Amino acid sequence: MAYLDPGDPVQLAAQVRAAFEERYDAPAAAVGRAPGRVNLMGEHTDYNAGLVLPVALPHTTHAAWRPTTDGRLRVASRQRESTWEGRVDDLGPDAVDGWAAYAAGVVWALREAGVEIPGCDLLVDSTVPVGAGLSSSAALECAVAVALAPDADRRLLAAACIRAETEIAGAPTGGMDQYVALLAEPGQALLIDFESDETTQVPLDLTGHTLLVTDTRVSHELTDGGYGSRRADCEEAARQLRVPTLRRASLATVEDLEDERVRRRARHVVTEISRVTAAVNALATSDWGAVGELFRRSHASMRDDFEISTPELDAAVVVAVEAGAVAARMTGGGFGGSTVAIVPDDRVEAVMRAVDATFVLEGFKPPAHLRAEPSAGASAG
Repeated sequence: MAYLDPGDPVQLAAQVRAAFEERYDAPAAAVGRAPGRVNLMGEHTDYNAGLVLPVALPHTTHAAWRPTTDGRLRVASRQRESTWEGRVDDLGPDAVDGWAAYAAGVVWALREAGVEIPGCDLLVDSTVPVGAGLSSSAALECAVAVALAPDADRRLLAAACIRAETEIAGAPTGGMDQYVALLAEPGQALLIDFESDETTQVPLDLTGHTLLVTDTRVSHELTDGGYGSRRADCEEAARQLRVPTLRRASLATVEDLEDERVRRRARHVVTEISRVTAAVNALATSDWGAVGELFRRSHASMRDDFEISTPELDAAVVVAVEAGAVAARMTGGGFGGSTVAIVPDDRVEAVMRAVDATFVLEGFKPPAHLRAEPSAGASAG
């Protein structure tokens, strides 16, 4: 079984500092860290002014930096051979592409927000799996943001990271990933209301259970058009229903939409928003039967109405439940990525073995697993 270790955060910070000094021949001024995330309920609801319920992962990205006097930005990663270099004054939409756009975009967005950032050297290092639907991009953005501006208001940083992803990297994010990466607290899920912009820490008592994430190794990419087309369908549904967002729509009015595809997209969003509230209540009382049914309905809605699942995700969900998980569903933007399951502690190994065996039989790539202990949000030092 492939198990993804989050690593020790103190050691990771020391490693990125050492690697930074080796690369740039000077010590880092600061290091920021930010977690990946797994979403318990509420997929594709954030950009519809809905509710989401994510938790921060113990898997993190670290970003080391130092200011320079030459007005240039240099971005490198311990996970990539390619680097990027340019002038900070030239940053903007279409100025950077590839993975470096997420880091350089934060520099641009913070400067746009009035934060003074000179030329700088950046180096990032990460244990968040890339392409797994666990928000590696937001972890990168938020690690850079807290390194560059550790004393700034967290909501200002979230807004800057969202601008970086949407306007520089070109991924139509809804903001959930950035909020939880910056605002999460240990042992808590974060309930985010994207209509009121309110966040609530939700205690998550998993006594006797483990949050198990399975990375199907089917690459998840937000800039390939599938995510954007779903967002466009939701906006079209809201336009036809004459509401500002689907948060203001009812299931009854959605069922009257004439276009079948648009109707199914909107139906997923409206029912998923209601499932977030129900999941908060069920988790508060450890009603695992109710949680399991909510996860089942959520996955079916993403598979059938929103059409963002894959055979690998479907198999991982079905097998996890058959092997003893009390709840399982795909998580994240879809088109690949990961599943999340709530598993009794004494069934975790059995669930992982069963999923691995099924993937071999089906001819899928070997999956990887991680234990998702609800963790802290971003910090700098």
